[in-house]
Amino acid sequence: MYAPALLSLALGLWGVRRGGTLWRDEAVTYDMARRSLPDLWSTLADADAVHGLYYLLMHLLFEVTRGLDPLLVLRLPSVLATAAATGTLALLGHRLAGPRAGLLAGSVFALLPQVQRYAQEGRSYAIVCALVVWATYLLVRAVASPDGRTWVAYAAVLVAAGLLHEFAVLALTAHAVAVPRAARRAWAGAAAVVLVTVAPLAVLSTRQSDQVSWIGRPGAGALVGFAGTAVLALACAAMGRKPTSRVLRGVRLAVLALGLLVLPALLLLLVSLVTPLYVDRYVLYGQSGTALLTGAALARLTRARRTRVAALTCAGAAVLALLPVTLQLRTPQSRVDDVGAIARAVAEAGAPGDGVSTCRRGAGCGPCPTPAPCAGCGTWPSTAHRPPRTPCTAPRFRRRSSAPA
Repeated sequence: MYAPALLSLALGLWGVRRGGTLWRDEAVTYDMARRSLPDLWSTLADADAVHGLYYLLMHLLFEVTRGLDPLLVLRLPSVLATAAATGTLALLGHRLAGPRAGLLAGSVFALLPQVQRYAQEGRSYAIVCALVVWATYLLVRAVASPDGRTWVAYAAVLVAAGLLHEFAVLALTAHAVAVPRAARRAWAGAAAVVLVTVAPLAVLSTRQSDQVSWIGRPGAGALVGFAGTAVLALACAAMGRKPTSRVLRGVRLAVLALGLLVLPALLLLLVSLVTPLYVDRYVLYGQSGTALLTGAALARLTRARRTRVAALTCAGAAVLALLPVTLQLRTPQSRVDDVGAIARAVAEAGAPGDGVSTCRRGAGCGPCPTPAPCAGCGTWPSTAHRPPRTPCTAPRFRRRSSAPA
């Protein structure tokens, strides 16, 4: 089961710097992590509390890795977390459907474009995904051989995931449908601990709802994409099913995997019809369901002689089809913007005493027809029509985080 994890690690390290570029979400992580603890705490009281634990962990990491490449420090936790998630998923597939299914499930997970993308981003989503996959593995172990310590570990791991991002608790919906009747009482106790512990963070984040005001209601593309994925998942579940399929005291791979893939995303989509909250990366761990179903289906198809060649041919064609996406994800153009390019442009075009004027996207900004000096210090915000520069003694900038969720 080491092979899928090593594959994921290699893919994560390949082109991890993306030409030295940094997009805005990662820039927020870098800014927050480099703040002093009092400054970070005061900021989280007003904005982005949902990522507060992640920023704290990254702050500590930057403190102990001073002098190292900041981009590597920023992204390596996600690379390592994705490799850990891949290895754990392979173990989960092995436990539920055998070694071949586990090996294939882990390999599929490592190759999924969305997994590859967030394996190389300095955000919390890959770490949350790894924790949810780990919690799912612990759930299967706890159900198979009831042990109070395993249930405690399950709850603790899910609490950590929920404190890193509150939508991790939506994985409980998938676990709820997979848990057999005999284990429901123990599972319900663990789930209650998770919900009670994460509830204060959820309440605080609702007071910062402006942080997600940029999210729109799900469009037709998102709904069709979700429906298509669900149909393909059902097909994989049907192909991977066999009369002698391994059952661990009622935990079935198809039920668990379909739950992870469908239920958290479906719940967010339904809520988003009223209050827009759906973004696919918020439930990145749903990709583990895709990988489990695909791995189980491939395992069964490659086991039978009459379907082995066709299955291997289709799998090879899929890997080749993903190659352009895999290459594109490691280019600077793969993200919506490059904060580093903006900083370099300002450094090249600006000079001491210049001001920088910013505006929100879509606010109708354009060149100012009548530039005027700053009322605070007399600095001109425009490089055109500027009088001779004079030293600026007043503060020119106020640091402010406009962090996306």
